[in-house]
Amino acid sequence: MRSHTAEPSLPPPGATPHARPHLSIATPASTPVSGSGSGPDSTVASASAPRAPAPERAAAAAPTTATAVTAATAGAQALNRLAAYINAHSHALLRVTVGIVFFGFGVLKLFPSASPAEQLAVDAATKMTLGMVPETVLLLSLAALETAIGIGLIVGRRLLRSALVAFFLHMGGVFSTLLLLPDAMWQPHSPAPTMEGQYVVKNVVLVAVCLVVAAHEWGRGTVRHR
Repeated sequence: MRSHTAEPSLPPPGATPHARPHLSIATPASTPVSGSGSGPDSTVASASAPRAPAPERAAAAAPTTATAVTAATAGAQALNRLAAYINAHSHALLRVTVGIVFFGFGVLKLFPSASPAEQLAVDAATKMTLGMVPETVLLLSLAALETAIGIGLIVGRRLLRSALVAFFLHMGGVFSTLLLLPDAMWQPHSPAPTMEGQYVVKNVVLVAVCLVVAAHEWGRGTVRHR
């Protein structure tokens, strides 16, 4: 009886005896590879990882936005409170600041050569008094007047109206120097004021401030008597 046992096939002559056919085993793409952090499978896994939903990202940014809004609101409230305070005390603020300026200028005239407007004030006062009053007396009188006006404006109350009247009379004498001392007040062949003239002209700001203070003071007295 013939045997049906299969004999192993021999390689053809000239072939490498130990060469074996390469068998490739296809791995399903859906089979995950465990224990590896790199490679195509890990790239696919990281790419397919779910991202945080939009509401969660908005919730993470919400504290920063809320802090900025709170800071802006607090700043606006502080500015509003400051504006309300200044508005409520605006007349007192104007009155006291002009009083400080007058008090300082008056005190400077008590010391020889301390005030840059000393000689200008004495020359104008000498012309107004026709030279009948000594310069020393004129300077001390101007110093006392300006100091008293400054104190009256700073203190206010019962001294305020007298201080305002003295202020406007004094300003009349100050602006008269533009006419009494034209050579010192105006540049030659030009309508532009000199440095001394500018020193006098800038007092229009003080006059405007005291007009506001006087209107408020007299207006308040009128309302009080009604």
